[in-house]
Amino acid sequence: MSAVQKQDLPEELSIRANMLWNSAGSLTYLACQWLTTIVIVRLSTGYDDAGMLSLAMSVVGIFSTFANYKMGTYQVSDIRHEHSLSDYLGFRCFMLAVAFVACMAYAYLTCSPGALLTVALYYVYRGFGLAIDVLHGADQLGRRMDYIGKSFMLQGVLSLASFVAVYALTQSLDGAIAAMTVLTACVLIFFDRSRAAQFEPVRVTFRWRTALFFLKTSLPAVVASLAASALFAVPKQFLSWEFGEAALGIYSSVAAPALVVQMGATYLYNPLLDVFPRLYFAGKRKEFVRLLARTVAGIMAIAVVCSVLLAFFGSWALQLLFGSSIAPYVYLLQPIILSTVLTAFLWFFGDVLIAVRCFRGTLLGNLAAFVAVLPLTFACVLTWDMNGVSFAGAGACMVGVLVLAAYMAHAVRTGPRPDEGGGRS
Repeated sequence: MSAVQKQDLPEELSIRANMLWNSAGSLTYLACQWLTTIVIVRLSTGYDDAGMLSLAMSVVGIFSTFANYKMGTYQVSDIRHEHSLSDYLGFRCFMLAVAFVACMAYAYLTCSPGALLTVALYYVYRGFGLAIDVLHGADQLGRRMDYIGKSFMLQGVLSLASFVAVYALTQSLDGAIAAMTVLTACVLIFFDRSRAAQFEPVRVTFRWRTALFFLKTSLPAVVASLAASALFAVPKQFLSWEFGEAALGIYSSVAAPALVVQMGATYLYNPLLDVFPRLYFAGKRKEFVRLLARTVAGIMAIAVVCSVLLAFFGSWALQLLFGSSIAPYVYLLQPIILSTVLTAFLWFFGDVLIAVRCFRGTLLGNLAAFVAVLPLTFACVLTWDMNGVSFAGAGACMVGVLVLAAYMAHAVRTGPRPDEGGGRS
């Protein structure tokens, strides 16, 4: 597995401790990212910069998903250590370069010329975060997610502070994104590198044979992930084309609090993505189903609590954060909550299917959702304008979740093949 001797490895933390650290760090990071969308509204004279930032996030989100190539889930479920950290890092750097070219080509064809620099800068910022994620994979396999939590805290706080300082002084969105990029690179170099090196040597190794294996094996998962990431990018871009960037900025501002539901679910199940395959491939069907049911119940509990809180305090919180100008748009919040809950389940079932190497199920479930969102986007956005984004995404996610759940039931019923460990077709 590594040149690091087993006796020299840091002591493992419990599942509960790993969940707490991962949740605390991830929530801090999410809160800081959310505050960034608030700051840009509060410090600017309108919603144009907020719309531009949201557009860059949506476009980069599609291609950062391609750069990720769904290797995060694959890496943390690589319980047999079939590939080294250097292999994962080399492949990530290669995919970041390829995805950047594709991202800028897409932006050139679909965005205004003034958005190109913003998209490019935001891509570089996300690229450093994706490189850090590979090091986090080594931390998770070593059961030391406290390193991950602390890294997310550093990334979030430093990114927010730099964004606020630069944007307040210059009113330059591009300058603020560049400042976030520099400090995220510092977290990679001065914090995450040394922690991951306790488990495996941190170096970048690129081999065409390994790259081709990753490209072939994870292709269904990455196509599924691209489809999932486009579920809301498509209706958001259509909203921007039809009603302008200000409409997109308003929708994104209202949607920001509801992301707590979606991301809270991922923080709950991410620490379990190496536990699910251990149970599944060991033939422990009852334990696997029990853990699956408990995780589903946990996601639903998070959704209910957050939904109730936002139902009672959402209007007050939005006006506190964005000012009274947001008040006429509070009606957007409830459909957004529904869409985020369904997105959380789409992500969860898809990731667990990848962890048990059921790539076909992940692919077909997410493709079904993407196919559904195309007609829903035109029908819903043209009928309900900003609310149409939520309705289109929610309907598409429901289709995908049903397909994914059917494949999950089949995988549990049949169990792994005797020779399985690398992939279920």
